[in-house]
Amino acid sequence: MFLFLLAGAAHAQPADVQNRLQQAAEIYFDGRPIQALEEYIAISKDTQERDAFLNAAFIALEQGKPKQAVDIMTSAYLLYPQDEDVIEFTAEAYLADGQYENAEKFYSLLSGGGERSEFILINLARAQEGMGENKLAKDNLRHAAKGKNHTSLSNYLLGLLYENDKKWNKAADAFGKAVAYDHQFTEARRHYARALEQDKQYDEAYRQYRMIRSASPRDAAAKAAIARLLPKLTKTEKELTPRKERRRHTIVKPVVSLEGRLQPLRVALGTTAGGRPSTRNSLIFTPSHPFRITLKNSGKTLAIGQAKETWRAELHKGKASLLSPSGKRYAFSGAVIITPKSASAQEGATILIEKIMSGAGMTWASVDDKEYRGRLEIIHDKKRNTLLPVNLVNIEEYLMGVMSSEMPAQFPMNALRAQAVLARTYALKHLGKHKTYGYDLCDTQNCQVYGGVSAESEAGNAAVESTMGQVLMYKGKPVEAVFSANAGGFTQSAKGAGWYQTPYLIPTSDYKDFDFDKLQPYQFKSLLQHPHDAYSRYDKHVSRAAYRWARVIAEEDLRQIIKRQRKDIGRITAIIPQQRGRSGYVSRVLVQGTKGSVTLTKENSIRSNLAPGMLRSTYFIVVPHYENRVLKNFVFYGGGWGHGVGFCQTGAAGRAEAGQEYPEILSHYFPGTELKDTREK
Repeated sequence: MFLFLLAGAAHAQPADVQNRLQQAAEIYFDGRPIQALEEYIAISKDTQERDAFLNAAFIALEQGKPKQAVDIMTSAYLLYPQDEDVIEFTAEAYLADGQYENAEKFYSLLSGGGERSEFILINLARAQEGMGENKLAKDNLRHAAKGKNHTSLSNYLLGLLYENDKKWNKAADAFGKAVAYDHQFTEARRHYARALEQDKQYDEAYRQYRMIRSASPRDAAAKAAIARLLPKLTKTEKELTPRKERRRHTIVKPVVSLEGRLQPLRVALGTTAGGRPSTRNSLIFTPSHPFRITLKNSGKTLAIGQAKETWRAELHKGKASLLSPSGKRYAFSGAVIITPKSASAQEGATILIEKIMSGAGMTWASVDDKEYRGRLEIIHDKKRNTLLPVNLVNIEEYLMGVMSSEMPAQFPMNALRAQAVLARTYALKHLGKHKTYGYDLCDTQNCQVYGGVSAESEAGNAAVESTMGQVLMYKGKPVEAVFSANAGGFTQSAKGAGWYQTPYLIPTSDYKDFDFDKLQPYQFKSLLQHPHDAYSRYDKHVSRAAYRWARVIAEEDLRQIIKRQRKDIGRITAIIPQQRGRSGYVSRVLVQGTKGSVTLTKENSIRSNLAPGMLRSTYFIVVPHYENRVLKNFVFYGGGWGHGVGFCQTGAAGRAEAGQEYPEILSHYFPGTELKDTREK
């Protein structure tokens, strides 16, 4: 037994202990967790050092060895019976091993002050549920749900208890609160939709199932539910999923550069999640001013239209044509360009386009009418048998349609300016990214989300104009201006994300009270479950779930995802992180099953293979949850939203609010780079 071997161990000198702990951490971050576990156990036996026990237990739990974690923490508790971290780790080890009575006992010993109390109450409730004490579990979850850090998880677990009791109204209320806090919590949305349906709230149930299909188009259960609910609806589908219709044009001010011509861009509209052309056989558009339609190849005028006339491009039996308001048809091949022209240089022209897809592949996906500056090119893509709308616009006016789509317009101005510089840098760096399809950039997250005039804001436009021409450079070239919504406290390196080694895309910290250089593996549990103060914890005009989130993935759901996207490995028995970077992001995960295993190595692959829809990030710890010794689900505690490389948008807002100027913010996230004005001779 571990406890027996510990007896009689001598203490080493503090400096020696610290060195050994750091060496063990190096082994862990080098992707050798089993060797690191052995080293931490050896340190704990030799020195009785508290951190060695905690690290050993953390890795044992990560490696799917809860019994070993129990042995380790039982020994630690005898030495540190008053230590809150030791007590909590001991409780979690017992919980992971299914020893619910012991888990409840240790959770009850914790003082649970402040924000820490929410998490303790949740796990106390999980232990009580395992003991069959559902009334106590509900009471603790209701108390936990009043907090602000684990709202989605506490409400989700509470909803499950009500669901088991068939109290559908209460279950729907709890699940609804869970998804209101975190719209990416797909499992909660599924249960929410089911509870609504059982409670005969058919309209809202239908709407929720539609959102599930948007995030997971191949979800057969959601598809069947939608078909089942259609005859029961009290409103029409259009009323339940309305599109934003635009009938009036916006008066816009053109962007003019006195220093020279602005970079032209070709931006595809309504593309798929991967930035590819979507299938479309018609396109309705309305220019704000008199316009000319020309054939792209020859420049010949095909037709002339008046201001605010609505025209339609159609594809029928492989032939493309334009239909005027009077009914006259103009056939074309290749592509046509619609160029509106205002009578005043101070007034810009725009084009309204009906039914453009936004947020493809996300729960918030929608098809709305949108308005764009510049010109419109309509390509007849014969190979894909589709009409492809492309916005021809200069880079500064493009950025105005990007800003509020990528960052809340209410963020502090210096955060918006930093985002404007990066958006401009990204566009220049990636010109021609989708040239295979006939355009430079798409309008989705595959490039940058672009909503045109419909997405512009006064603050966003001001940020673009006040940084006009400014680009972030490294050794004379535009940087890879990557950014994520929230890095969760630490950014990770490009290499850690499975990309490539880049001198300026290295780990940086947004924490205000944490020493990144002395980080030990076990501290990721504290950082993810008990949020620390960080610039990226900024929560004005943004969901708290972007900083800290939780997901509960049923073993059965995970089994089907792995089977569909990788191979059939049978019933899932463990999710084991095998490589974790210093920033906490996981870059290699082993998924074990009764019939085999799969290893996930790429950031996007890990996020998309471990959950319905997608995990917010790879910065997580995962805990198995058993019921009657049978593995039922995996609880993910995560941080951040996105890949975590480069610029943290929420962290930038926190830094700007603290008084930092945008050049300082950019230099923090991209060390060694410099700000340059591309208009300078």
